[in-house]
Amino acid sequence: MTDAHPTEATDAGDVTDTTGTAATARPGDTPAAADADERQTASKPRKNGLYRGVSDELAELMKTGWADTELRDLAPLEQAPYAAKRRAALSARFPGERLVIPAGNLRTRSNDTEYPFRASTEYVHLTGDQTQDAVLHFEPRAAGGHDVTAYLLPRSDRENGEFWLDGQGELWVGRRHSLGEAERLLGIACRDVRAFAEELAALPAAPTRVVRGHDAGVEAAVAELPSRAEGDAAPERDAELKVFLSELRLVKDDWELGQLQNAVDSTVRGFEDVVRVLDRAVATSERYIEGTFNLRARVEGNDVGYGTIAASGPNACTLHWVRNDGPVRPGDLLLLDAGVETTTLYTADVTRTLPVSGTFTAVQRRVYDAVFDAQEAGIAAVRPGAPYRAFHDAAQRVLAERLVEWGLLDGPVERVLELGLQRRYTLHGTGHMLGLDVHDCAVARTETYVDGELLPGMVLTVEPGLYFQPDDLTVPEELRGIGVRIEDDVVVTADGCRVMSDGLPRRAEDVERWMAGLR
Repeated sequence: MTDAHPTEATDAGDVTDTTGTAATARPGDTPAAADADERQTASKPRKNGLYRGVSDELAELMKTGWADTELRDLAPLEQAPYAAKRRAALSARFPGERLVIPAGNLRTRSNDTEYPFRASTEYVHLTGDQTQDAVLHFEPRAAGGHDVTAYLLPRSDRENGEFWLDGQGELWVGRRHSLGEAERLLGIACRDVRAFAEELAALPAAPTRVVRGHDAGVEAAVAELPSRAEGDAAPERDAELKVFLSELRLVKDDWELGQLQNAVDSTVRGFEDVVRVLDRAVATSERYIEGTFNLRARVEGNDVGYGTIAASGPNACTLHWVRNDGPVRPGDLLLLDAGVETTTLYTADVTRTLPVSGTFTAVQRRVYDAVFDAQEAGIAAVRPGAPYRAFHDAAQRVLAERLVEWGLLDGPVERVLELGLQRRYTLHGTGHMLGLDVHDCAVARTETYVDGELLPGMVLTVEPGLYFQPDDLTVPEELRGIGVRIEDDVVVTADGCRVMSDGLPRRAEDVERWMAGLR
């Protein structure tokens, strides 16, 4: 282990990550969560039968005989230099201000079980770290720039019994990195998060912003600071911080584009898995489709990036059908909207509408071709300098033209578009930004997002759809219950765009040929 202080050389001013006293922490060195006697007399039962009755002999036995497992040859995370540039941009945007970005906490699912933890997008984007209860802290320096510290939960203390008696100890949930290991991985000074509130309170007064909604304890500690007195503009200032962090993700760097491509490639393989087992889904339900895709997501990534939509037949007309408990019938269409989330938490978002029997009927194909033509028009409108809304407008125009042509809406098309009448059957927008969140950059300002211009490095979905509800008497009976959406992930390039998910066919005849080859 080295005692050297990692530093960042940045273009955005002097941002330095300075190592504190906890940097060399190793098993036995971290502050005790509670002394051994308190652990032995605690009245709260532990999980799986570990209760308060612990003999002195057992307590002493559990303290001894543990090897030194400090990992001293860890290389920095692949994204560490990219995260450092993002931190530098954040520092430059808020000079002289204290910034606090929490990772978040476990959330209870039921009784004493929790949902799998997923760190906040803002924290992950700035660190690459995914640990729970962590906090990223920017402390302004008088000379300019910030000292940046990651407050983390260190290794379980082998002295006080936490590692085996506590439900979040290492023998229950797995080994954590020591603070020294975390510094080598992240390139950031690391300290014990259990000291964060006390150390924060001891700092000199400074304007302070916090990302809200992830950690109530951190928000409470920030609220106690003199600079957060009642009646100040703290909520507005905090919102401004979150907006900036959202806009910081609008343009993806090269590393992020690689992660998104990995997510898309795994998603393509997941769709292939589903086509291979469609016969088994017919014998069971949509759950077989969901489970098949989700297996690919867990094997090749962290998880699915959002709840998989496996909507067969009329269920495809429900935009966010995630119950996935309906039947899969030959002759119906299957709308599969799914995305693998990588181990670095970047997600794909792809939709295909597939004929369960492998071949579109004439009516299904008529609707499918209309959506395909709309998507082609939308993709063609994605290029640098184009208004963000252009791809939506292009796709909606094609769908409006078809709806007028089929006699479902009274023209002319300009009237339909002006009044938005096509939305009865199209329902949603034609796409959104994609990245660490499936609906990435969600709190970016309107003028930089939906009213902005497309720039190289932006990644978005193009996903027009037509949905004819089963009970919609305004459409012919043959159309009722048909829902079609085609969605691809598209990156803006220097001279146009590239469809990242082009490993999946889109044209109707190509879809049929692809399915036949897999089945």
